[in-house]
Amino acid sequence: MEGSRSTADDRSPPSIDPVDQLGINTIRTLAIDAVQKANSGHAGTPMGMAPVAYTLWQEVLRYDPADPLWPNRDRFVLSCGHASMLLYSLIHLSGIKRLKDGQVTNIAAVTLDDIEHFRQIDSVTPGHPEHGHTTGVETTTGPLGQGCGNSVGMAIASRWLGARYNKPDSTIFNFRVYTICSDGDLMEGVASEAASLAGHLGLDNLCWIYDSNTVTIEGHTELAFSEDVAARFRGYGWHVTYVADANDTDRVRSALEEFSETKGRPTLIIVNSIIGYGAPGMQGTSKIHSDALGADEVKKTKAFLGWPEDKDFYVPDGVYQRFADRIGKRGAKLRADWEKTFAAYATANKTEADEIQRCLKHDLAEGWDEDLPEFKADAKGVATREAGSKVLNAIADKLPWVLGGSADLAPSTKTKLTAESMGALERTTPGGRNIHFGVREHAMGAIVNGMGLCHLRAFGSTFLVFSDYMRPPVRLSSLMQLPIFHVFTHDSIGVGEDGPTHQPVEQIASLRAIPGLVVLRPADANEVREAYKVVFNLKDNPAALVLSRQAMPVFDRSKYGSAEGVARGAYVLADSDAPQVILIGTGSEVQLCVDAHEQLASRGVRSRVVSMPSWDLFEKQDKSYRDQVLPPRITARVTIEQGSVLGWDRYAGPSGEIIGMHTFGSSAPLKDLLRKFGFAPDKVVEAALRQIEQNKAS
Repeated sequence: MEGSRSTADDRSPPSIDPVDQLGINTIRTLAIDAVQKANSGHAGTPMGMAPVAYTLWQEVLRYDPADPLWPNRDRFVLSCGHASMLLYSLIHLSGIKRLKDGQVTNIAAVTLDDIEHFRQIDSVTPGHPEHGHTTGVETTTGPLGQGCGNSVGMAIASRWLGARYNKPDSTIFNFRVYTICSDGDLMEGVASEAASLAGHLGLDNLCWIYDSNTVTIEGHTELAFSEDVAARFRGYGWHVTYVADANDTDRVRSALEEFSETKGRPTLIIVNSIIGYGAPGMQGTSKIHSDALGADEVKKTKAFLGWPEDKDFYVPDGVYQRFADRIGKRGAKLRADWEKTFAAYATANKTEADEIQRCLKHDLAEGWDEDLPEFKADAKGVATREAGSKVLNAIADKLPWVLGGSADLAPSTKTKLTAESMGALERTTPGGRNIHFGVREHAMGAIVNGMGLCHLRAFGSTFLVFSDYMRPPVRLSSLMQLPIFHVFTHDSIGVGEDGPTHQPVEQIASLRAIPGLVVLRPADANEVREAYKVVFNLKDNPAALVLSRQAMPVFDRSKYGSAEGVARGAYVLADSDAPQVILIGTGSEVQLCVDAHEQLASRGVRSRVVSMPSWDLFEKQDKSYRDQVLPPRITARVTIEQGSVLGWDRYAGPSGEIIGMHTFGSSAPLKDLLRKFGFAPDKVVEAALRQIEQNKAS
């Protein structure tokens, strides 16, 4: 790799301003002291990359610490979240104000006391940065590569917002996205996928700053990482430039200027740094990656930095003022100018301004659900993916900030937004609403999160079985409480001939295990409509819609319960007076329950059918409603789902019967599969009768 590496004996260039040097060393020593006190954490990257981050924040970043919600602020992403003290130090020194209940307060987002309580219970300085928990943290990072993917989504969002809302005389959105990433980030596949798409789209508002310190937990990167990163990124279509020594702030500044002047390509700045810079016994080694320095090494490091050895968590005179004079004043002016521009814009463009405000608040347009399709009873039915296409397009027509796409599967997932005006989001059409993510599920999930962090109602889609590729970003979307959504189709062994590699068995259970993720598996087209209403009313939860490939009958709602019951997670679809047994199903299996219910009725057996599209929503209902749907006194129960039986005992009860998948599927036509694995009305009837007899015996 090009560029020479400095040593810790090479002090920072003599031309650097003394107060700037104090600011850089303050970042270093706050990290040292916080990790030392916690006896846990990572000080190495903050020590090595402090000059780079300092220069970016002080001289380039368009950010107002007094208003961390300013819509056109530049985004800073610390993808290597283990280096969280770098970000916490910057937030503290910049004087970013804390948000509470969505409002800016006069309280510091991160105080010195917060830094002293690094990694402690209930602190705003957890081990890895958490969006929504600590003001100034733009996204939750820690799992390497995810922040890189998020940053691509943010850059896409900036270009999309600008394309839709900017006018010749008014620039409302043009924020840039800066990401510090590590060797580990660039080893992760999600970052590679995201970088490939960013290059394809020509995201020239995106800058990754690669901390090439050549050290990971196991040792030097030569153990496992010997590729030419620069060549790889040039192959992706990125502009690549170098900073040979992280301490050379002049070169850092010029590299950032290169980025701002580069058009049509994202930029990668490769920075040679020394992990743990200044720690004589640990710098440049894996020991500094995840260990506290120890009292003796702290003393020696502070001596090297010219720092008072007897002062912990020390901020010298002039440092706060330097941050206030630079990022503070610059950000305040930029934000004030923007507000003046937006005020004039809102007067001249009332419709667009209203859209922007609703988008930023995750509000819905008036009448957004007035034209949703209603589906007539139909025994032949329609696949829920087909119904989903109709509903999604009706919503997207009313909510312009709905956009997304699939991992090269839109013809199968039926998630294409079909209006001619929506078009494809491409390099030359950044305002399109259909994103071709390519076969990149890992990146798709992370990119959708990044778009959601910029307030867009973004979505991704793929086959349910491939949700495994997306689990980390789906999990993080829930941790961040982002109202994005994913459409997972081909939901069961109903995939048929494609066989067990493509037939999901354990994936629904896996998704249901994620706290806060609302999983919906509708049973017919009208349940799909109601499921989408649930999704778009969410403000603090992501959602996963699980839809079928095969056609499913549309229930006659004059005979069966209203599909509006989807909003409560489970509802009584068909009933009898004093039911003897309850049949519970989701998705395509609800039809099996209905068929069994009719057969049982013909034999004088009373049953109730419960459609349960969402465990998550059902568990949020009060006990009286849950007991109304599933009366505790009725212990004869049968649950049916073409997936793992894990968790269904909650609703079957200790003596109920669970019909589900205990193995992987098989390659065969659907009818043969249903017969082989026992998904047939007569099997449900047999199980119901067993339950009734068992209940009598007990």
